[in-house]
Amino acid sequence: MKLKDSSIVKIAVEFEDRTAQLIEFDQKQPLATIIQDLCSAWKLSQPDQYALQFSENNRQNYITEKNRNEIKNGDVLSLTFSPSKTAQDILFILNNGTNDEKINNLEKLSKLSTDMTFALEFINKQGLSLIISIIEQKKCQDLMLAYCLQSFVELMEHGIVSWDILESPFIVTVASYVNNHSKAQEAKIIQAALAILESIVLNSTGKCTQVEKEVTVPNLVVRLENPNPIVQQNAIALINALFLKADPPKRKAISLTLWSKQVRNTLLAKIIETASDQIGAEMAHQLYVLQTLCLGLLEQRMNSRMDPQDQESTEKIKELRKIAFEIETNGNNDGINRKQQLGAFSKDFKKLGFKYDTNPSLDFSETPPGMLALDCMYYFAKNRVEAYTKVVLENSCRADEHECPFGKASVELVKLLCQILRIGEPPNEQNTIYYPMFFTHDHPFEEFYCICIILLNKTWKEMRATTEDFTKVFSVVREQVVRALASQPSNFEKLKEKLQTLTYSKITNLWQQERTSREEWESHAKPIVQLKELITPEIVDLIQKQRLSYLVEGTRFTKYSTRGQREKNKFWYVRLSVNHKLFHYGDCDEKSIPSVEELSNKLQVADIKALVTGKDCPHMKEMRSRKTTHHLAFSLTLDSIEVNSLDFVAPDERIFDYWTDGVNALLGNKMSSKEAENDLETLLSMEIKLRLLDAEGINIPQDPPEIPPDPPNYDFSLEFK
Repeated sequence: MKLKDSSIVKIAVEFEDRTAQLIEFDQKQPLATIIQDLCSAWKLSQPDQYALQFSENNRQNYITEKNRNEIKNGDVLSLTFSPSKTAQDILFILNNGTNDEKINNLEKLSKLSTDMTFALEFINKQGLSLIISIIEQKKCQDLMLAYCLQSFVELMEHGIVSWDILESPFIVTVASYVNNHSKAQEAKIIQAALAILESIVLNSTGKCTQVEKEVTVPNLVVRLENPNPIVQQNAIALINALFLKADPPKRKAISLTLWSKQVRNTLLAKIIETASDQIGAEMAHQLYVLQTLCLGLLEQRMNSRMDPQDQESTEKIKELRKIAFEIETNGNNDGINRKQQLGAFSKDFKKLGFKYDTNPSLDFSETPPGMLALDCMYYFAKNRVEAYTKVVLENSCRADEHECPFGKASVELVKLLCQILRIGEPPNEQNTIYYPMFFTHDHPFEEFYCICIILLNKTWKEMRATTEDFTKVFSVVREQVVRALASQPSNFEKLKEKLQTLTYSKITNLWQQERTSREEWESHAKPIVQLKELITPEIVDLIQKQRLSYLVEGTRFTKYSTRGQREKNKFWYVRLSVNHKLFHYGDCDEKSIPSVEELSNKLQVADIKALVTGKDCPHMKEMRSRKTTHHLAFSLTLDSIEVNSLDFVAPDERIFDYWTDGVNALLGNKMSSKEAENDLETLLSMEIKLRLLDAEGINIPQDPPEIPPDPPNYDFSLEFK
């Protein structure tokens, strides 16, 4: 029996309206030879001016020696003009054609420019320079301009040319399209112009100032009212880019604009509330980045210690005492009362719950939360006077051991909230979790604190806590806040409602359920330890099967460019074949789940040499300065000439753990992720609980009972006749 040659695939090749050719494509044969044979069959001269191209709607790349291994059995390819000739033809039309011809060719260019092979040819023939010139000189408008800008975006996306080549006239022209608020303007023009300016801000050196000068944040805010979601998304992305690159004073100015009531209402009405259930991953990410950057402005106060000589801060502390304890008096007695109360300040500060009652400024020397704690306390006292005095006076009337120290509790609470919201950390490239309630108030963090300090006082009373229970109370409050935030409340009233349901008893019940869900197998009794050792291999095998099933179902990953940058709105899907021998992968959109048949690329599991993670991944080596994605990156290194590795960045830690576990299982390696450890612990606990059901109520000894000695004889055995 003749063995099948794996280097030969059977495909169809189309050319214009000619009858398709069914050929055997030999991967060992030069592409030029295959193209020459196809041209001969169709009687086409100059075969060097032709090339092969994938013909699927979402994949029309030219076939080169580098990507020819992606051709699979049953593929339908197109014979078309080569990238070089196509680029030359498009350039000729752009220089000499009619308007209609130029529009058609620019539309074609905007599609072809996504292919690196074509982009290189077009740029090498000075095509990019021509596009820049056309834009700068305003030689086109409407649909022609839209295609021209889109072509520029796609050509620059490959990283072949530096963004620093762009001069001031180009930036001014592109900015003018963003600043033009004419309703007749094509939405595609605005979204492309916004994308170009964002890339200039993020990727150029020294051009950011020019963009800041030409496009103001208020002008970008107007774009948030555009009904086109991509325009809205790109407008927020540009705002975020300007925010990210701005120095601290400019950041504060941008934040004041963004956090004004008018802008917040626009964000809420036009984006967050209008399509809360339809917001895509990229829009959610941009809203998360905006939220992170705005809250990040609190970092400076969070990391600032109080200077005892700071008169303004000292007055704030005195004001806290005054609001809580001083009784309003008429003007004649005010000076006398003030003098009398100076001697009692220490006692009052002790009632306020400061650790250093003789010098409360020392309470704000720890960073974090630093001066941010004082800011929040002062905001609470000035804006929630009734609630503030109630919290303070309630605690000052309790016995010392049952008092919830307002000052100390506030410092710890602000520190806790900063940890939960990750204030001071740069935005994560994968995160899409934002909280709509933070867009509903001028002072969102301070409002958040006000709600949480009242919650803390309520929980303290419910727990009947003493000062020794301080840490325990905060563990409960943390759980209450985290669980409430998980529901992503739309406003602060919804947050209050959610927190009202998460009482101390509710939290303890939840914890109890979680505790009882795992068996008390932590016991070190020898029989239990031996039982664990006996059934661990079965549980590990079960986890491996689950991980492999997860890989068979597949996962959508965000695409990263060769420069290590996340590509907006570009995804790829990877899934393992049912027989666990092949990985199928290919491009997809944000919501679809492609079947194995729709994923055109394949990778033999047998070709995987090793799994590498983190900074050792090939696509992370150029990103040493970026911290946010290293821990989610992993690569499959291959024994292949065409492709050295398949590189991933997982959306979150759970998916990272599942995939690395699954790949390790395929390679015969030990699963070492946190998820694997947690699953092993949970399943082992459940299995032991089930096996010990018959022993319920029996005290299992630390050591097994001693085996009795053999009997003197075995005469008691049965005899069979």
